Amino acid sequence: MSRGSSAGYDRHITIFSPEGRLYQVEYAFKAIKTSGLTSVGVRGADSAVVLTQRKVPDKLHDPESVTNMYHITENIGLVMTGMVADARSKVQRLRSEAAEFKFNNGYDIPVGYLAKRAADLAQVYTQHASMRPLGIAMIIVGIDVEGENKIPQLYRCDPAGYYVGYKATSAGQKEQEANNFLEKRYKTDPNPALSYDDTVQLALACLQTVLGSDLKASDVEACVVRNDALKFTKLSNDEIEAHLTALAERDDDVAARD
Repeated sequence: MSRGSSAGYDRHITIFSPEGRLYQVEYAFKAIKTSGLTSVGVRGADSAVVLTQRKVPDKLHDPESVTNMYHITENIGLVMTGMVADARSKVQRLRSEAAEFKFNNGYDIPVGYLAKRAADLAQVYTQHASMRPLGIAMIIVGIDVEGENKIPQLYRCDPAGYYVGYKATSAGQKEQEANNFLEKRYKTDPNPALSYDDTVQLALACLQTVLGSDLKASDVEACVVRNDALKFTKLSNDEIEAHLTALAERDDDVAARD
């Protein structure tokens, strides 16, 4: 039990402090920030991308088995930031929700409804003393097909059960810095029609800026969904390297003009 202002009020998840705070829920948010990773999601005109840092915590681990990207259906995926064991438990539940929805309704679950279910389940975990909030933040991407229209979607859901759609968002250790970077980008043009390349490169630029160093393809894990290929697809190192090179060349051009 921590001391000071929270003394006594963080023993149970269902007890409010006199200030109206639930400390156990706040601790779940701290678990996300102490994961040491930062994740970014960006929605474009015809695509959406999520990316995160790739860190292998132990030299004996097989790097191919370490991931924070998970597919829920063929066309919907997410990046989990926080405690890996909690993330895998949540992914298993969301896959079950998506499969049950398709069985009952005959079509794939909409991205917004999946985000709502994820948030509803997370919120239940804040109500009962026999449970604890899962220390994860998820950024969900997918494309909703409505007749001839294909609409990219980006949602974020946190341990308190709050979810909302985003143009761009982030989660993790450098979340505030990343959000500041993205807000500046969207301040100049609130609704930019970002192409696929621009979408990926904006996410990479954001991560590169907040980390304060040039990225290598091996440092990043990125997945995309596109209107012309709906599947949640992982980008290869070569594809990431090509985008990083294009981003560097674009920055050089801007610097030369200035």
